[in-house]
Amino acid sequence: MQPTRRDLLLASAGLGALSLGACHSDEPAERSIDAAQNPAPKGDPDGPWFRISLAQWSNHRTLGRDGASNLEWISSVRDKYDIEAVEFVNQFFFDRVGDWAYLAEMNQRAADAGVEMLLIMIDGQGSLAAEDAAAREDAILKHYKWIVAAAHLGCHSIRVNAAGSGDPAEMQKRAADSLVRLAEFGAPYGMNVIVENHGGWSSNGEWLAGVMRAADHPRVGTLPDFGNFRTGKDADGKDVWYDRYVGVKELMPYAKAVSAKSHAFGAEGEETNTDYSRMLKIVKDAGYRGHVGIEYEGGGHTEDEGILLTRDLLRRVRKDLA
Repeated sequence: MQPTRRDLLLASAGLGALSLGACHSDEPAERSIDAAQNPAPKGDPDGPWFRISLAQWSNHRTLGRDGASNLEWISSVRDKYDIEAVEFVNQFFFDRVGDWAYLAEMNQRAADAGVEMLLIMIDGQGSLAAEDAAAREDAILKHYKWIVAAAHLGCHSIRVNAAGSGDPAEMQKRAADSLVRLAEFGAPYGMNVIVENHGGWSSNGEWLAGVMRAADHPRVGTLPDFGNFRTGKDADGKDVWYDRYVGVKELMPYAKAVSAKSHAFGAEGEETNTDYSRMLKIVKDAGYRGHVGIEYEGGGHTEDEGILLTRDLLRRVRKDLA
């Protein structure tokens, strides 16, 4: 897919000053997607009930920030880990988002390696539930260029954060409004906008499910993460956790991707923080048939070891629950 003038404008450094209404006429008709259809990724009816992908954050200690390591990572994933799908993190090619030659090289690397590119996790682009209207508008605009880039990579989604401050109910409304605006922009590109439980109120499953109900858009969804349910600290400075199994169950009706967070493993290869059998049964019972992404964050193993331990655990539980 070649970039249009609209794409080039949106990816430019002057994004915040862009008049979006003047650019819509450049959108090719063949890129139109019926936003009324549910675009949730589906599994292969003849394959396993979920496929395994690798979240790039699993290698965050060794990946550089200049974009070169990102290209090498794409080429290595299948041979190194026997994994055929990847989930990017924007910080590993942050300054290359509007570099169409670079994105073309990403496409070529993935094609050569036989790797499917699923989504880009977006951080550092502002708060989509900010109290200040100008700050929220700026955050929305900054996400547009990532929608364009994700479309050129053939991804189905960008993952965003529902960060903000103030009254939780008002935050829900602001987050929902921002997500719908991004989804409407992304619809002609076939792009979903999905939210991860990623700290603060977003790590409260009930709150984030409420955002989904308020948004009520087929291209707005969730990326439930097995481990990101720390909602803050109590008066004594101790971490406060939302029940991870309750949270994932609340978020699964809206899921378009799933993150299998892992930190540590026991002698039998089980994850010591999350009961994967219990968690994946919740995922399966929700009717989900997309990818489940490995996201190893632990320190007790090398990144390679942690990725392979998580992969093998997912394979065992997938077989047990088939």
